[in-house]
Amino acid sequence: MSRRLFSILAAASVLGLAACGSGSPSSTGGGSAPATGGGDAGLTKVSVGVIPIVDCAPIYLGDKQGFFKEEGLQLDIQTATGGAAIVPGVVSGSFDFAFSNLISVMVAKDKGLDLKFVANGASTTGEEGKDIGGVVVPAGSEIKSAKDLAGKTVSVNNLANIGDTTIKSVIEKDGGDPSGVKFVEVAFPDAPAALANKQVDAAWILEPFLSKAVDEGGTVVSSNFVEMSPELDIAGYFTKGDTITGKAELTEKFTRAMNKSLEYAQEHPDEVRAIVGTYTKIDEPTRAKMILPRYRVEFNEDAFNTLGEAAAKYGTLSKAPSADDLLP
Repeated sequence: MSRRLFSILAAASVLGLAACGSGSPSSTGGGSAPATGGGDAGLTKVSVGVIPIVDCAPIYLGDKQGFFKEEGLQLDIQTATGGAAIVPGVVSGSFDFAFSNLISVMVAKDKGLDLKFVANGASTTGEEGKDIGGVVVPAGSEIKSAKDLAGKTVSVNNLANIGDTTIKSVIEKDGGDPSGVKFVEVAFPDAPAALANKQVDAAWILEPFLSKAVDEGGTVVSSNFVEMSPELDIAGYFTKGDTITGKAELTEKFTRAMNKSLEYAQEHPDEVRAIVGTYTKIDEPTRAKMILPRYRVEFNEDAFNTLGEAAAKYGTLSKAPSADDLLP
């Protein structure tokens, strides 16, 4: 292994990048060798690292609908429990493409890794109180809005990522002081209990755990994604710069199929809810009532810049990223 590759992999491994936790892939990655056998002969095998969450439903739907086969691709979808394994997996070549939230890829780029998005993944609904994530407080809390979070203990799934970055931004926008907030790491499934047991004053929670927390008496005091920007894109599919330039045709095929998958998912919410049950343990009653993200093809550059500038302002990045360097 060259010294340069070793340093890149080392940098990736210590970033602590996460979309919904940390972990490792459930299987090893494949390259782009032609698939063989059965009815898939002649298709190019493409490995894609994803996280088993609602946001990734479009790629499963697109695979089921045959959008990738239409482009001559056979998907090898590999799940990781979180983003900590995703970026190193792409850098090492275990994944041809992978899913991650925007901040995680911004941080990797900030550390010198040559990564770029090739397709959108999931976006905020744009509706306050009806978004896929929010800051929840227990019944009777004195916290009524984002500014009241100043000086409080707030849980996020990972520090220095999209959760605390957006929360700090909306606290300041609401007239509060974000510097006094104590952020602590609590996994989303454990957040409702941490809230009920008063281990934290407020918890940032994503669906389907958000609906559970509200059902148990919690109140959403901030829809932080929406309040930062009602057009905020949260995550997307990315790859190495070398893949985009050296395997341009493969990248174009993946992007076309992924875009078709996003459009299909947006138009068929019932199918989204159904397919989520095939790759997660979310039960049918929960899937029936959970809020779905917005799936769309185009990234919103203004919202991207707002997020990147906030990440730089609060120290997650050394400088605001360039949309031209990271977006398709």
